[in-house]
Amino acid sequence: MLRKLHIYLIGLISFLVLQSCSIKRFIPEGELLYRGADLEVDTVSDIKEFDQLLTQLEAVIQPEPNRKLLGMYPGLYFHYKAQKEKPGFINKFLNDKIGQEPVYLSNVDPILTQDLLINRLENRGFFYSTATSSIRENEPKKTARVNYKVGLTEPYRLENYKLDSDSLLIYREITKHLPDTPIEKGMRFDLPLLKFERERLDRKLKETGYYNFNSGFLIFEADTNQYSNKRFDLFLRLKKEVPVKSIIPYKISKVNIYPNYVIGHDTIRQDTVRYEGKSFIQAQEFFKPKRLDPYILIDEGAFYSPSDSRNTSRRLASIGVYKFVNIRYDEIDTLATDSLGILEANIFLSPLNKRAIRAELQAITKSNNFAGPNLAVTLSNRNLFHGGETLNISAKFGYEVQIAGGDRKGLSSIQLGLGADLIFPRLLFPISFDENWFKYSIPKTRISLEGDYLNRSELFSLGSVSSRFGYFWSANRYVTHELNPISVNYVRLTNTTPEFETILDENPFLRNSFNQQFIAGLTYSFTYNGMVDQYKKHQFFLNSTLDIAGNGIDLISGNAAEGPQTFLGLEYAQYAKADGDFRYHFNFGKEQKIATRFFAGYGIPYGNSNVMPFSKQYFSGGPYSVRAFRIRSLGPGTYDPAQSGDAGFFDQSGNIRIETNVEYRFPIISFLKGAAFVDAGNVWNTNNSLPGGKFSSNFINELGIGGGVGLRVDIQNFVIRFDLAAPFRTPYLPEGERWNFDFGKPVFNFAIGYPF
Repeated sequence: MLRKLHIYLIGLISFLVLQSCSIKRFIPEGELLYRGADLEVDTVSDIKEFDQLLTQLEAVIQPEPNRKLLGMYPGLYFHYKAQKEKPGFINKFLNDKIGQEPVYLSNVDPILTQDLLINRLENRGFFYSTATSSIRENEPKKTARVNYKVGLTEPYRLENYKLDSDSLLIYREITKHLPDTPIEKGMRFDLPLLKFERERLDRKLKETGYYNFNSGFLIFEADTNQYSNKRFDLFLRLKKEVPVKSIIPYKISKVNIYPNYVIGHDTIRQDTVRYEGKSFIQAQEFFKPKRLDPYILIDEGAFYSPSDSRNTSRRLASIGVYKFVNIRYDEIDTLATDSLGILEANIFLSPLNKRAIRAELQAITKSNNFAGPNLAVTLSNRNLFHGGETLNISAKFGYEVQIAGGDRKGLSSIQLGLGADLIFPRLLFPISFDENWFKYSIPKTRISLEGDYLNRSELFSLGSVSSRFGYFWSANRYVTHELNPISVNYVRLTNTTPEFETILDENPFLRNSFNQQFIAGLTYSFTYNGMVDQYKKHQFFLNSTLDIAGNGIDLISGNAAEGPQTFLGLEYAQYAKADGDFRYHFNFGKEQKIATRFFAGYGIPYGNSNVMPFSKQYFSGGPYSVRAFRIRSLGPGTYDPAQSGDAGFFDQSGNIRIETNVEYRFPIISFLKGAAFVDAGNVWNTNNSLPGGKFSSNFINELGIGGGVGLRVDIQNFVIRFDLAAPFRTPYLPEGERWNFDFGKPVFNFAIGYPF
């Protein structure tokens, strides 16, 4: 069956190659297919930032020619086929998805493009430059290209930049901001930079209350009369007949907040509560004024500030209770003769539904041949105590069965979980902080409680209860922090079978990792996410975490020094763990990028522990790791569970993890994207607990390496991912045989979202 499919695909590809290469027969008589343009630039001297100027000139050359794929024109081919009297369903479908209207030479206007090139040059100071064009026709292929040639002159350069003097108050305000101008002596005339300067001054003026001002009221005038060597003076002034209301500052006279605003409802008959100089208007208490006030940075008596409005809007939206946040300013009886305007600020807050439910269904496959469904359901209750609090109650169920594995086929695993998160949109802390500490966003406090139960038939049952108390907040648009000063986890292994007890006896490392029933400590996470700037050429991401446990308990346990110490009768874990996840994306074309990732983590047990708790160890392999190896099947080091007789009993883990990934992403058709990738990584231990599992200076030669290709269905940033990967190097094979390139045994990965 696979062979037939393979032959069919080869035949289909060959057919498309032959057909899409033969579009010449579809081109109408008297037309030539436009194949793009070439740009030649002659300069009289070295031009600073010439590459940037060249990019700007190339951007005006239109239209774009039809796209080619591996020397073919599939878009054009299916467009032409769809124009037939009876095109057929397939041709119509493919034309709808990838078809392209043909671009002929007759669609090109070289004279207009010449004018645009000269316009761009004059906007950047190259006055009296020239632009010409010529056409190269290829009659046998029925194609044509256009050549553009630009002759650059010496640019005009700035000598002085001055502000016209006037008695108006606004001129004094503009003068304060001129020292920060990007306009410098000696720079060439640059119209886009002048527009930027007007917008910069407009932003500065608005921040000091000039509500009705806009950048169009400012005008630049260039004077070349005093110079004969292509120099000019630049003057900035207000345009004539600017409205008086636009050159006076405005103050806020009143701030009205509607915490439960519904469009179309009467707001006049609602109760008004004054708190901290603001009016909170609501029919009944939906949101307590005391809790809402810290999010509002607009104050009565202050000058109008758009940044205060933006920050207020962002902070209110971050509460998680409101669907829409609308801030409206109304002018109050401002006359043309007034030197100060008055505004009334109205903040309309439309809440989300109080309750919501979300369900997720997944299909899981593991390296030990376990497979099955997982269901997670979350119920949310918003604004629980009328202060923006959110309660999330989640339940999960998972069932897995071993679908292969010889005598052990049919083993099953059941996982149950129930948890609750209570999130307060404020800092619950005994000491109050100045509001400038958290100017960008107010920290949230999260209290979590979760219980999990795992039963693996014929082996063991594992129960755990965990609780956390901590804070998370955004320092700015890119940086977020999460601190959990209290993190407690209790794990208990029960109902072990004699067979599993034998495995534990033969593997002290595994037994010790289960013996540490009590984990208490703190965790901290720092995240820098430059990926929010989607269209930047270079994007960076960093997440680093720190996890420390057992030190506080160790101080108060009071046990003897001999043997593992206990707290409340439970052996507790003591360790420190730190890791970092660094990512870099290089965007170099339309939807094309090179995505890279490097992860390194190290955990060290000490004091009361000689091994990391099982739940805190690292794992490698799977759809978000080294994809040529199944989830949690790689390592530690060169350890081979099949040779040790442990295959299928426990996930392979270590207290050191190193991974690196490189992926090339590219568009295919519409929402279908493609990828080619290489992954490398492994986990290790710092002791000799398992054969070949200890970390050493030879770790580079123990990396598992694999690569493959993938398809992504990307619909409005919801991504369904399919990856097919094969191992290049398998670390548990004998030295000299590890580079095996085992393409005959690929691993299929199905996941939601991009891997990194």
